[in-house]
Amino acid sequence: MTDKAEKHGSEGHARLRDFDTAYDNMKAVCDSSTYPPRWVKQAAAFRQQMYEDGRIVEDLTYSSGERHRYDLFLPKGSPKGTIVYVHGGYWKAFDKSFWSHLARGAVERGYRVAIPSYTLCPQARINEITREIGLFLDALAGEVEGDISLAGHSAGGHLVSRMACKNAPVSDSTATRIQRVLSISGLHDLRPLLKTAMNDIFRMAEAEAAAESAALLQPRDNMRVFCCVGADELAEFRRQNALLSNIWRGLGVETQAWEVPRSHHCNIIETLNVKESRSLDFLCP
Repeated sequence: MTDKAEKHGSEGHARLRDFDTAYDNMKAVCDSSTYPPRWVKQAAAFRQQMYEDGRIVEDLTYSSGERHRYDLFLPKGSPKGTIVYVHGGYWKAFDKSFWSHLARGAVERGYRVAIPSYTLCPQARINEITREIGLFLDALAGEVEGDISLAGHSAGGHLVSRMACKNAPVSDSTATRIQRVLSISGLHDLRPLLKTAMNDIFRMAEAEAAAESAALLQPRDNMRVFCCVGADELAEFRRQNALLSNIWRGLGVETQAWEVPRSHHCNIIETLNVKESRSLDFLCP
């Protein structure tokens, strides 16, 4: 019995060899190609609704770059606070116009929602995109009052978790207003991406990958950082989800990590519009 137990304990997990497949979300979702057109349609419909209600401010600038724009969605009545949603797309795809509808859940709870665009790879490196999100948050903080909570999906999960680090490129006054961060299917250790073909676009070296990995950095004090992922997502994304929560809990951060049943990488973001979802309860208490 002892031999069998020792053998079982030594088996562990198979060595990861195909990093491209391990991080190919669109290939892993059978109807993934249908999602971007669906997002565009849903986002446009929501913007139109908010325009008719007089509760949207579009294309606000946060810096001088072509894509340095954000949209602001307003609730009825005085906002309880501000929620930021940072989109994914492996830092190389999409813009704010794909995601407007994800503001619905928070707006209905009485929060204003800001959704930015940012320069994409390869025009910008990942560390430069991180700095752009910092610029955006500082600009936003100058325009709105109250607490600012962050949510991001996939690459956006990386970007918002970086904003929870002690070396985040935001001012001290902005940082003190950010105390809740939700990383949805986030990438918290970028070093595995060095072994993917995508890195031809990212142009990351090992030093940059480590410097941009929230799991390898020190979190700010008094942060609440929650992580969720679809239960049907790729194993690497489920591992990355648990990773940040596990490490930062040991550094004194209040963290939680969970998997959302019947959710994959393309539909996990819908958790932001489920009225009683754990994600929305965290962001909009």
